[in-house]
Amino acid sequence: MTSIQSLTLEVADIAAADRFYTAFGLSAHVRLRASDAPATGFRGFALSLTVSQPATVDAFVGAALDAGATPLKPAAKSFWGYGGVVQAPDGTIWKVATSQKKDTGPATQQFDEMVLLLGATDVAASKRFYVDRGLVVAKSFGRKYVEFASASSPVKLALYGRRALAKDVGVPMDGTGSHRLMLGSDAGSFTDPDGFAWEAVSLAATH
Repeated sequence: MTSIQSLTLEVADIAAADRFYTAFGLSAHVRLRASDAPATGFRGFALSLTVSQPATVDAFVGAALDAGATPLKPAAKSFWGYGGVVQAPDGTIWKVATSQKKDTGPATQQFDEMVLLLGATDVAASKRFYVDRGLVVAKSFGRKYVEFASASSPVKLALYGRRALAKDVGVPMDGTGSHRLMLGSDAGSFTDPDGFAWEAVSLAATH
């Protein structure tokens, strides 16, 4: 079953990005690659960390802000739980959230799940594209949201409408240029309908 085996962020300054992701607690989970490809506005994706409790949301968000991230949505309660959104200095948008509304223990910097949310122009078309390349649908809500089974993958893939995703993370939906994101898998190299690029996992460079 096809799934994401590696996730590479393309950044202008690898040393600075590495310092940020080390402070954020995610240096072991993202790869970095140097790139000066132009990118403006919303890059069409966000990364979401699902954690166990509000205190852990605060720990991640606080670490990111201390390391230079920009707040997009302050951590706060909502009808579905508790969460916040920040933008890393390299431009990557990170959402940290929990379905729990009360703490059950001390804060940690451990997450339960990392989800890559791709903003699709046509969720149904992108769903068909990925199914044809061996991904297995785990959840599907019409043309609004699709989540794929992750098997042993460190990152779960999900599709969201681009406009809805931009609204969810608190940014305008417009953007141009490179996504500055490369996904590695065992399914070879291809590019999806929205321009997100995949490469053979054996070619994915480490940072």
